[in-house]
Amino acid sequence: MNKVFLIGNLTRDPELSQLPSGVSVCKFGLAVNRNFTNSSGEREVDFFNITAWRGLGENCAKYLSKGRKVSVVGNIQVRNYEDKDGNKRTAVDIVAEDIEFLSRNDDGDASRGGAGGGNNGGGRAPRKQVSELTPVDNEDLPF
Repeated sequence: MNKVFLIGNLTRDPELSQLPSGVSVCKFGLAVNRNFTNSSGEREVDFFNITAWRGLGENCAKYLSKGRKVSVVGNIQVRNYEDKDGNKRTAVDIVAEDIEFLSRNDDGDASRGGAGGGNNGGGRAPRKQVSELTPVDNEDLPF
């Protein structure tokens, strides 16, 4: 099984592009703090390249920016290539299946929540204020 779960902050604004076929792809960097400190007492950070496809990628490009905190569920993809000097290189990418937005929006609302994963790519409905909720009589409950 190839599955990875990461929580971190975007290191750069998402870059959205389209393939000639019209499929959207969004790429961004993610910084993830380690759970421990090194011998100097400093917390180390791992950096990952994240790729999100189609609607998921479009939502990331629309709602995310550098510094925002997200949760990413996906799989690890390793690719080999040659750099401009002819040296062989290996890159490790995370292909996102689901991305949950964890930071608050500029208007203070964290409820835009997830970019959604898989097929729907949709977000969550905004939360209602307590004063907007309708009281329910316990006698009306079926249990």
